[in-house]
Amino acid sequence: MAAVLGAAAAVLILLVGLRWQPLAALDRNVSTGLHTMALEHPGLTRAHRILSDWVWDPWTFRLLVAAVVLRLLWLRERAAGWWLAGTVLAGSAVQQGLKAALDRERPRWRQPVDSAEYAAMPSGHAMTAALVCVVLLWLWRERGGPGSEGGRRCAVVVACVSVPGVAFTRVWLGVHWLTDTVVGVLLGAALGLASAAVWAALRTAGQLPAPPVRFR
Repeated sequence: MAAVLGAAAAVLILLVGLRWQPLAALDRNVSTGLHTMALEHPGLTRAHRILSDWVWDPWTFRLLVAAVVLRLLWLRERAAGWWLAGTVLAGSAVQQGLKAALDRERPRWRQPVDSAEYAAMPSGHAMTAALVCVVLLWLWRERGGPGSEGGRRCAVVVACVSVPGVAFTRVWLGVHWLTDTVVGVLLGAALGLASAAVWAALRTAGQLPAPPVRFR
């Protein structure tokens, strides 16, 4: 699955780089339509800014990961804690490297409702949200016990709302093209799944400890 999602992201990046007209037209139409709505509904736009800048900001997700890492270290599950931290750091490195390599320009508007710096693709908000949600859900599944089933379902619902939600807010606010956010989600999920697959392979080979009965 990680390979499939990564390949899909690579195809989208290639098509954007080749300026494939149907995809370019889709980007323009979606961005123009949402920007028009953002100007017409300032209240909704303010709500999107709160969601984007605070609730679903990359640093919010990173702080959540930091809290989980500290919890794992406290429980003496050092391998899982450092693996989680390393996965998120690797995701940030891939994101920044791709931004620098692709150097895609962000949408420009006469009446912007928000602003953002640096290159557009991939969306850092979308990629961070997808990566963090995937690895934390994997960790919960890896370490959850029978009593955590209800909580795990709630976490899945939160992730399923957060990832497309943050992608939508970035396009609504006019700081990303649709394809920026789609590529970000695909890459974030691919990296998270790849990390989980490598962990499972190493554990099967006996190079990593087995998970505890419960994630206390």
